[in-house]
Amino acid sequence: MTAPDAHASEEALPHYPFSTRGDRLAPELGDLRGRCPVARVSTNSGGEAWLVTGYELTQQVLRERKFARSVLGDPDSPGQDAPILAPELLDAMNHLQRAGLRDEVLKALGRNQPDLPSDWVAEVTREGLDAMVREGNPGDLQRHFAEWVAAQCMCRLLGLPFEDREWLAVRADLDLTMVTPTNEELARNWEEIRVYVHEHMAARRPGEPRGLLDRLADLNDIQHGLTDEQLSNIGSVLFVSGYEDFAGFLGVAAFNLLQHPEVMSSVRARPETMPGCVEELLRCSVVLGNAIPRFVTEDKKLGTEAVKEGDLILLSLDAVNYDPTAFTDPETFDPTRSPNPHMRFGYGRHHCPGAHLVRSHSDTAFRVLLDRLPDIRLAVPADEVPWHPNRMAIMAACIPVTW
Repeated sequence: MTAPDAHASEEALPHYPFSTRGDRLAPELGDLRGRCPVARVSTNSGGEAWLVTGYELTQQVLRERKFARSVLGDPDSPGQDAPILAPELLDAMNHLQRAGLRDEVLKALGRNQPDLPSDWVAEVTREGLDAMVREGNPGDLQRHFAEWVAAQCMCRLLGLPFEDREWLAVRADLDLTMVTPTNEELARNWEEIRVYVHEHMAARRPGEPRGLLDRLADLNDIQHGLTDEQLSNIGSVLFVSGYEDFAGFLGVAAFNLLQHPEVMSSVRARPETMPGCVEELLRCSVVLGNAIPRFVTEDKKLGTEAVKEGDLILLSLDAVNYDPTAFTDPETFDPTRSPNPHMRFGYGRHHCPGAHLVRSHSDTAFRVLLDRLPDIRLAVPADEVPWHPNRMAIMAACIPVTW
């Protein structure tokens, strides 16, 4: 008997991700969650991984320290997409903590949002929508709402000049594209971002911070916890991940909200209900193009599967947030859903530090949108809205609207 062909075996595995469209959950995710919530898949990197689509199993992975994240930045670790160019790119918060800088980041991203007052967020949201109205029907809500608000918030938070937003966004987009022509192109693109951030911090006036990046650089000068390269890498990660995730969510969430004019009318009449609406948009919006990775540090049972040390685990939070064992009638958009224990921002100690920013400023931005354009609606059928392919943070290419 001849040995099985390894290449044929790999091709027989389902290839993840199944889709990078934000208008629906990929059917394959629902199918796997129902019959095989821990499934072997092939990845964009050419390797294999375990894809987890069940709610309780995802909680287990995020809760147990046997499933690690930091080691995925090591050169010989498995990957799901492009290679990790430096360990701090995947493990920024732990690097910041060891350097004594984490508290400064958490303060900037916390509940009070000192750099991003809500009245300022409301004003810049109106500015973007007013620019769209001036350009005339149909408008592009992705450009004038989602990307505009996200870029304004991240540039002000970090202290970057807003006039550089388009240069930064182009490079952030490429960095979060899962399929790039060459690894060299990806590395060159990242180096351009990193050098930009390094030069920005190097030009600061000590004691006169323009934003979070300058404050981190001032603190690091005292504590010397990070090299200049590490700090500029982490500063770049803060912009790229913050901008892409926020712009992606605002766009997908706006697209979803436009499918429910009755909800828009209800929330417009009772704006105090917007926080609940945002929570449901966070649950049901399909925004994660790839998955949350973890590394198995010792042999372990996960569901019915035996995972081995060195295996790569991928968590599909989009699928998890549609798990009927955790959410009654998960396919229904219900802004009054309570409780709503979605895992959009992770779980337990692995909770995203940007959660307060997204919640607070999405609430403000959507209130302004509904107030400023009470008759807003899609200008094309929902299935004709185009989506960027192969994106780690799912994003519409444009969202044509009229009002």
